[in-house]
Amino acid sequence: MNITIDGKICQAEQGEFLLPIARRNNIHIPTLCHSEALPGQASCRLCIVEVVENGWHKVVTSCVYPVTKEVEVITNSPKIVNMRKTIIMLLTARAPNNEYINRLREEYAIPQSLRFTSDQDEQCTLCGLCAAACETMGLSAISTVSRGITKKVSTPYDEPSQTCIGCSTCAQVCPTGAIKASEQGNKRTIWNKSFELLNCKGCGRYFITQEQLEYINNRLDTTSDELLCEKCKKTFVFKKFTAMYGHVVTK
Repeated sequence: MNITIDGKICQAEQGEFLLPIARRNNIHIPTLCHSEALPGQASCRLCIVEVVENGWHKVVTSCVYPVTKEVEVITNSPKIVNMRKTIIMLLTARAPNNEYINRLREEYAIPQSLRFTSDQDEQCTLCGLCAAACETMGLSAISTVSRGITKKVSTPYDEPSQTCIGCSTCAQVCPTGAIKASEQGNKRTIWNKSFELLNCKGCGRYFITQEQLEYINNRLDTTSDELLCEKCKKTFVFKKFTAMYGHVVTK
């Protein structure tokens, strides 16, 4: 089916969400909590748009709004822009010195608000991506705790988690860089817990924890100890392919 986004005709599949349709057609909609690997968060509301059906206008969250019929979508109407500005101001109040939030503030010409006071070092916007990633892996080493102004993401009782494997997936999906994972030599520290890193047999780079390797082996029901980083895996597959077929066909 066809839908119209900001005056542009776009093809859409039945039930497909609005956000990927817009992105496929190079139409910008700001996001914070959206991840293609972890869809459906819809917590930040930055991706709100206006949908027009039979002359009626309604505001929807584009990352979780499925297209079921031909509709018109407006991503930057005055109403939507003003609502986004309010959301960004609230995010600024939460994390006043975060680089990503400040870029959004500059994009929408929002002055630095002095109305609310907050922790100047706070970087977390409570989008929930980190906790969702950990839960998806079946670990749940971190979660949102407390409520109200004291709500935060943490390990149980702020103690080193027994189920954390040090994979740093939570840090990788965090859009604001709030979760810090430090590495020094063969040690990785995250959530107040240190892990010993194992090195790649190809390039020698330290890249994976022993706990992470055991987790992967358990999930795949293997006992493999062949440690290759992603770059070396690609090189190994390439060499194996060329050895089998003698050449590589490129377009």
